[in-house]
Amino acid sequence: MTTLPILSQSSDGGVLVASPSTFLRKQVLRSFDESGRVVHEASGGAEALVQLENGDWQVLFLDRRLPDLDAEELIDIIKRRFPGIEVVLLDSDSGQALPIYRESPTSDLGALPSDAVGAADWISERVQRPPELPEVEPLPGMIGSAGSMMHLYHMVRLIAPRTTTVLVLGATGTGKELVASALHKLSPRAARPFVIVNCAAIPEALLESELFGHVRGAFTGAVQSHLGRIQAASGGTLFLDEIGEMPAGLQAKLLRFLEQKEIQRLGSADSQRVDVRVVAATNQDLLEKVDQGGFREDLYYRLSAFPIELPPLAERVSDVLPLAEHFLARALPQAKNLRIRISREAARVLENHSWPGNVRELQHVIERAAILSEGESMIGPEHMHFPFRRGSRCARRGRNQGALV
Repeated sequence: MTTLPILSQSSDGGVLVASPSTFLRKQVLRSFDESGRVVHEASGGAEALVQLENGDWQVLFLDRRLPDLDAEELIDIIKRRFPGIEVVLLDSDSGQALPIYRESPTSDLGALPSDAVGAADWISERVQRPPELPEVEPLPGMIGSAGSMMHLYHMVRLIAPRTTTVLVLGATGTGKELVASALHKLSPRAARPFVIVNCAAIPEALLESELFGHVRGAFTGAVQSHLGRIQAASGGTLFLDEIGEMPAGLQAKLLRFLEQKEIQRLGSADSQRVDVRVVAATNQDLLEKVDQGGFREDLYYRLSAFPIELPPLAERVSDVLPLAEHFLARALPQAKNLRIRISREAARVLENHSWPGNVRELQHVIERAAILSEGESMIGPEHMHFPFRRGSRCARRGRNQGALV
């Protein structure tokens, strides 16, 4: 989050924008470029409350989709504790500004400062899906029509035909393997192997042999030669998941392969050229690991020739119900009830949850709800069960309707 200079205590007061969307916050900042007003940012409702307590504010631009608090409840708190602050509600999910929804102590819509009125109009006109990114067909196996997903689809389709190394970034459960698979399926290598290596799941002592292979007698127990995963992916795509967990000793050998496209099996003095396109993925901050000495800087820059970042589910609320219906359709044959639907109340619970586990968490919630609602026509809030994790609005606000998983 960008922290701007502290506001001076003036009669004009300051402007605060609270949204988890970096794009939306920057749009608000840009709208005030020529006004001379200082604008502060907050990425969530709790952070906004802290700033409201410690500053002189006149206008709050509030995203209706917050990761931690309900916007309507937050507005009620602001009315009670900060009655002099105007609130303009924004919607980062649909890409719309809602300048007509203003709360003021006088209920006079004209009371909003003129530059804030202009900013709301400016945002209403400009906070849209970028015109250069029209509707793009979803990637194979992926669902979503939020602006951030349109951007993702565009970037993947742009780079898929090339041989450039791609680094897929995103939190756990956002679908990094799906993106890697789509990169392979949309490439000229689609008919060749797509080989997956989870660097965190294979013991360090075996990972080198799994990647590069070994010849007979290379080490105790090597009774026969073994073809490594890199060579098995020849002509196709090698997906290195959890690349941040790769041991330091192997990082140098991987870097050499990326630079020379040659591998040397354990116990062999011969090198072999292999034509493989490498896609890596991580949920870690690799630059931070570089600073801490846990990841090679040269390898990081080699892998991140073309980074692609997946948005968390909390930033694309409009995709929650389509995804839920998709997972429900997949679960219905197992539930033996083809008529079951998601009730309006259950849909509201789903949309208000912050999804710390992202799409994977949603899939598990729906699969369990389908089982619990078997024999009924509707999935209701009583069928929704969420892990009790920090960051879950439902858990914090008492909306979790059942026992913990």
